[in-house]
Amino acid sequence: MVKILNIVNGDMAITILKKAHINGDFLPWNDFLHEGPVPKTSSIHQLSEVRIQYINQQGFGVLEQIQEDFYKRDGMLNAYHKYEKIILWFEPDLYDQLQLLQVLSWFKINNREKIKLSLISIEEYLGECSIEEIIKLLRYEEDVTQKHLNVAHKAWLAFQESTPKAWFKLLNIDTSPLPFLKYSIQRMLEEFPNNKNGLSRSAHQALLTISKGTTQPRGIFNQCQNYEKYKFMGDILFWKILDEFIENKIIYSQKNGQILTITKLGERLLNGKIYYFHIKPINRWIGGTQLTNDNLWCWNIKRKSIEKYYYSSTLSSLLPFG
Repeated sequence: MVKILNIVNGDMAITILKKAHINGDFLPWNDFLHEGPVPKTSSIHQLSEVRIQYINQQGFGVLEQIQEDFYKRDGMLNAYHKYEKIILWFEPDLYDQLQLLQVLSWFKINNREKIKLSLISIEEYLGECSIEEIIKLLRYEEDVTQKHLNVAHKAWLAFQESTPKAWFKLLNIDTSPLPFLKYSIQRMLEEFPNNKNGLSRSAHQALLTISKGTTQPRGIFNQCQNYEKYKFMGDILFWKILDEFIENKIIYSQKNGQILTITKLGERLLNGKIYYFHIKPINRWIGGTQLTNDNLWCWNIKRKSIEKYYYSSTLSSLLPFG
């Protein structure tokens, strides 16, 4: 029997694949690359160290366990030559597409053994598929070609740049070998603060949902998922958005956080009367770009472009840079 390694987005996908008796070993990627620093490094080990520290600082696990998970993941990847075939199972959302870029980019550089790579890139979510549907997905398996590798490598390097300009330019190139990438590029750009109020699309959607009368956290999360073409953000990251809103008095929290309502300040923010940078100076990484009030890149909603701005706290104004 051919020795196969299946690389998937996370542990939940492995559970369903095992239930469907998919042959081979399993490697969960388990990293939400759309949040936190993803700078250029000389090796996957160095980048993993960056991600380990970030995930630990965010309170998403015990340091030793996070390290163990990443080291095991990277160790399995580096031992790829033990397998005769590697199948990549990735979904259409931003979470998965960034993982796919990282994996394909790594194989473009490191597949010295020329192990057979194949890809199952699907619009369905593995965790929502029945066993019968999982088995049928095997018919969509395709060989990974040089075109796949080249597009992924170019996009991954662009994502790690210290400015989002190269990532934005990807919208104008042929990314068809990876059919869900184009949408993910724009969706990631929309996570930059917008030029209306300084909120990311995810944060804006959350505040808009609360302003329309949805008050329970789970209901807010579910409604925001409905705004998305492909849902990509888990609830743990979403709660961080709500916690920050509470901390900065954008929303009120009642009944131990079970009832959330918008404040007057939150209404001003939502309507573009004030920028979020004025309430809370930004310090956020998207890919290799570190956003601060002094290095501010925003998504221009009308022009659908990423542009550099200067925020004047004195004038409470967002001004085009240069």
